[in-house]
Amino acid sequence: MGARRIALVGDRSDAITAHRAIPLALGLAAESLAQPLSFDWLASDALPDDAALAAYDGIWCVPGSPYRDMDAVLRAIRVAREGGVPFLGTCGGFQHAVVEYARNVLGWADAEHAESAPEAARPVISLLACALVEASQDLRLTPGSRLAVAYGGVGAREGYHCSYGLNPAFAERLATGPLRATAHDAQGEVRALELDGHPFFVGTLFQPERAALRGTVPPVVRAFVQAAGR
Repeated sequence: MGARRIALVGDRSDAITAHRAIPLALGLAAESLAQPLSFDWLASDALPDDAALAAYDGIWCVPGSPYRDMDAVLRAIRVAREGGVPFLGTCGGFQHAVVEYARNVLGWADAEHAESAPEAARPVISLLACALVEASQDLRLTPGSRLAVAYGGVGAREGYHCSYGLNPAFAERLATGPLRATAHDAQGEVRALELDGHPFFVGTLFQPERAALRGTVPPVVRAFVQAAGR
């Protein structure tokens, strides 16, 4: 089997911890699966066309928002969602997957991210009540979800670097299927989403890639790489 190609959508910066962790996470996951892969960093303001994006075996929308070109990032997420391309969105990727789904599936044309549109009437992504900057949380995973399968159980502990998350005012409408909430913190706040009927479409507010900095294979990244290899 040839090397699988992964598109890393986001504006790369060595100052971002997650960006330093992602190549390590992919390498560890690929090694554990004996699945050769390569990856391309694709800046938000220089994304290729839809056909070129759809040709990748997987698309990972990485942390580091606000992106230089939000509309281009939303386009890449839509390509993955509509084209059945395995997709992982972590931190900012999770947030923008929510915006893309709200706009293009639910028809909420005015859905926005409060970081880039603070006066928006429908901020589906809003400031967290408590910022999760360099913080960790225990998580409850939905039994039978892709996350639960990846972690081998219904509990996990993961780290964050974010101040924005799913707006609770819109959570019920957004996450009642086919987009489902599959990870919650101890207070019941949504921390991950999965899309039913898709080969692999997972968004996590947490940054599972950080485990690679400790030499550990991140379960979510391994599951993503495995899906990209099918």
